[in-house]
Amino acid sequence: MNVVGRLETADAVVDWQTRGFLQPEGSVAAGEFAATGRSLFDGSFTWPIMVARRSALDHNIATLAGFARDRGLVLAPHGKTTMAPSLFQAQLDAGAWGISAATASQVLVYRRVGVPRVLLANEIFDEGALRWLAGELERFEFLCFVDSVEGVRLLDKHAGAVPFRVLVELGHQGGRTGCRGLPELLKVAEAARQARGVELAGVACYEGTQPGAEEVRAFLREFVDAAKAVAPLVEGRMVVSAGGSAWFDLVAEELAPLARADSGPGALVILRSGAYVAHDEGFYRERTPYNRSGSEVAGAVLEGELHAALEVWAQVLSVPEPGLALVGMGKRDVPYDLDMPFVHAVRPGGPAALVEPVPDDAPDGVPGGIGMRVEKVQDQHAYLSIAPEVRLRPGDLVSFGISHPCTAFDKWRVIPVVDDDYVVIDLIKTYF
Repeated sequence: MNVVGRLETADAVVDWQTRGFLQPEGSVAAGEFAATGRSLFDGSFTWPIMVARRSALDHNIATLAGFARDRGLVLAPHGKTTMAPSLFQAQLDAGAWGISAATASQVLVYRRVGVPRVLLANEIFDEGALRWLAGELERFEFLCFVDSVEGVRLLDKHAGAVPFRVLVELGHQGGRTGCRGLPELLKVAEAARQARGVELAGVACYEGTQPGAEEVRAFLREFVDAAKAVAPLVEGRMVVSAGGSAWFDLVAEELAPLARADSGPGALVILRSGAYVAHDEGFYRERTPYNRSGSEVAGAVLEGELHAALEVWAQVLSVPEPGLALVGMGKRDVPYDLDMPFVHAVRPGGPAALVEPVPDDAPDGVPGGIGMRVEKVQDQHAYLSIAPEVRLRPGDLVSFGISHPCTAFDKWRVIPVVDDDYVVIDLIKTYF
């Protein structure tokens, strides 16, 4: 296990400021709240509220940990998805090498809670943050990206007793950050090798901006060639990193050979997938290597699956005209950047049991309640089109699956964790 001790997180406190919790007076510590065995439907909560299912979280964490381990890779899950130290801890306990970040602010959170290894999967030009980081590098392991000589010079300028360890990033035309082509990458790598305050540790890339499987595989092969070209400039074990949550199967196929060497240790290959921890009912449901069709990728279809962990429960506020219901759920509550939410279930108002309107063989394989679809989301309302045979009434509760977990966790400061009977067993505190 890679974690050094337990992450030092402040216990979440539930009070009148905690959205979704009905706690008008006083405050309750998270552990005390979770220990009381409250049901999501016993009057302890207000609507809307997002919950996370423990069984799905645990399954997903174990699944990706096993995937990386079986292929000789290490996992540094991207923490920007959740910004939840309790989930970081679960990932570290499952064998994660460290946690990836995207901003200096995220690194500050990780450092404060005690994440032992941080990979800043981005360039950094924030001089104030660099001055702070330079004083911290004796106490934790840190890597960051560079894609320019200017970036190397700035790191060198602010380095302290311990040099900044860097991965030179390879990009592609029309993509995000990263050197455009091998000559530029080698130029930046050589600058890093010569800088006294910088240590060249290896190379990195992000394949997720490629349009499809063939382009991803071609880019990863270009990246492998780049890694081999940079290797002679690296002292010690080389670090190689790639991988989002849509193409980690191809990342493993193409990069795993770098982790194997005829003599001595191979490269440390770090996979940075992050969204897998919660998965979803839309974007990643369609793109995960566990669901993608075998014909789309020249490789074996992965065995297993990931489970969607997040649900948003909201109340029907009005059924003002035939075919339309207004639900009290808005842009502050649920992701809407990639897909509209998907109807999971309806619980009629009052003490009635949960009703499941969504069979496994939903038409066209599209998630969503039969005869119910979210058409648009405004600040505080979701417009739900309903078929004539559907009987929704004001006060009914509707459960929605989400698309894109990276824009779900940031909307909630405290998230109840429920078992499969919707009994609250834990609370997740986020740090956005």
